[in-house]
Amino acid sequence: MNDTRPILDRINSPRDLKKLTTKQLQQLADECRQELIELIALNGGHFASSLGVTELTVALHHVYDTEEDRIVWDVGHQAYIHKMLTGRRNMMQTNRKYGGIAGFPKIHESPHDAFGTGHASTSISAAAGMAAGRDLKGGKEKMVAVIGDGSMTGGMAFEAMNHLGDLKSDVLVILNDNQMAISPSTGGLKNHLVDITLNKTYNKARRLLWNSMSLLNHEGAKNALRRLEDGMKAALTPGAFFEALGLRYFGPIDGHDMGRLVRALKEMHELPNPKLLHVVTTKGKGFLPAEENQSSWHAHSGGFDTTTGVTAKKTGEPDPPKYQEVFGEALVEMALKDPTITAITAAMPSGTSLDLFQKAAPDRFYDVGIAEGHAVTFAAGLAVEGLKPVCAIYSTFLQRALDQLIHDVALQSLHVVFAIDRAGLVGEDGPTHHGAFDLSYLHAVPGLTIMAPSDAQELRDMLHTALYHIEGPVAIRYPRGSSGGGPLQKDFTRLDTGRGRIIREGTGPVLFAIGSMVQAAVEAAALLEAEGIKPDIIDMRFLKPLDTALIDRLAASATHIVTIEENSILGGLGSAVSDHLASSPKKTPLLKIGLPDRFVTHGSMRDLYRETGLDAAGIAEKVKEFYRKPAH
Repeated sequence: MNDTRPILDRINSPRDLKKLTTKQLQQLADECRQELIELIALNGGHFASSLGVTELTVALHHVYDTEEDRIVWDVGHQAYIHKMLTGRRNMMQTNRKYGGIAGFPKIHESPHDAFGTGHASTSISAAAGMAAGRDLKGGKEKMVAVIGDGSMTGGMAFEAMNHLGDLKSDVLVILNDNQMAISPSTGGLKNHLVDITLNKTYNKARRLLWNSMSLLNHEGAKNALRRLEDGMKAALTPGAFFEALGLRYFGPIDGHDMGRLVRALKEMHELPNPKLLHVVTTKGKGFLPAEENQSSWHAHSGGFDTTTGVTAKKTGEPDPPKYQEVFGEALVEMALKDPTITAITAAMPSGTSLDLFQKAAPDRFYDVGIAEGHAVTFAAGLAVEGLKPVCAIYSTFLQRALDQLIHDVALQSLHVVFAIDRAGLVGEDGPTHHGAFDLSYLHAVPGLTIMAPSDAQELRDMLHTALYHIEGPVAIRYPRGSSGGGPLQKDFTRLDTGRGRIIREGTGPVLFAIGSMVQAAVEAAALLEAEGIKPDIIDMRFLKPLDTALIDRLAASATHIVTIEENSILGGLGSAVSDHLASSPKKTPLLKIGLPDRFVTHGSMRDLYRETGLDAAGIAEKVKEFYRKPAH
């Protein structure tokens, strides 16, 4: 009796794909795509990238065995279909939710996730390392790296390919070209060449011919053959560069043609040594709104119609402006009056709101691609020429450019302003994207001024102060999402460098808070007052230079001191205050509140603040326990 269930309902493991025909594989891809659309409409998540690689993902699991073979998904936001096919379909409703599965591949989540990803351009390095380990152990597993053309703008990918060509290990790199960043050749001759290079008979003959030449040691003939083959490929394909790095190039092929994909992957499976398969896909494939506006559908919060893409309008009071919007608008406001202001982003113009600057002053806007190290040193070069570069980078990605920040900017005391976006917890994207460490790793950099605003107005004033009233490098860190603080002032106010402000005076413990935690401290104080505890609340504003005069003045009469920060408990505000007070003759009890010394999971901001004790209730409980604890 024929099984009339949808094919997806019959898939319990990737091995169930082995017996499917090409037609059935395409039907499976269509079912996966539709289920993904419905899933994201309900729960939100990364979207367009997974739609674009649906056929590729199905074909990979048909040809390769991910219980043995290794597939590394660069960045990882395109791996939703992979998760659906590897035993996690029934868990996809929990995707990115607190306690649920992660939005990115995670080696501790499934044996089918060969390598944890989240940042760009890492896949080829990981696959090359795995291949080297396999070769040392005498293994036979296949290694595959799936990387998008966006991630190919990162230098690490080319470093890895350069080394891979030298290793000559059996690794397949799949270039998922969904932006036409590498323009494919067109025409019948190109298609014919692709057919030839994927042909088993051709490749067997090629190996036999090369082996014969090696046995005969006929260098002249070998060189002639090499020149002929290289010349044809250079003229007819876009892959000459990859061939020069030591990777055999195949493609480009249609990434939505299941038959062609399966045939190509089967041939790749049998070929030794490093090779690259160029697959052309459409980001958002199968959902017209995403195909037509790929950037805005890269990820979605959900709540849209699965046919039209129309999102239900929110009701009630509008949200306060996001920190990113406040930053972008303030920078444009100043740039329109100051032609020396420039803006740099590493492939995140809309995420950082620098797209506003791009529209207002396109000749002074630079998107350097996924190349944070280059972005920082490029900004240093602009500063040398007397310009005022503002480099906007997510906190988690600035980690990739710490050397350049220290060596190329701080060491030379160059006036570069770093707008550090997504500082602190970021919610559903989880530990690969939390900005948990920037205060810690920046605190040790000599000559670097470090600020963190508690609301939108402070961000505006800090940006103005950084550009016009501070020499040398400056870092301003601010969180993801909505700001607060009431209506914005029309004019900018200069802030006194290294000076905090007293928000309210009390009679009990002193709460030194910075950035996003200032408002949390205010809310915690209201809870503490109900318990008869009336703390001082200080907005530190600056981590460096630290307002030691204010700390000393308040510590002289304080019964207890508490520091509060949305940063690792190690190395940030708490450490700075503790280090300063260590030499004080008065040993006032000190409590440091911050992110724990572990990688914080994914989930809603509410859930993560509650788990880490950084919500108002958690802060109040810690302060109350600390304040009432008997002194030893």
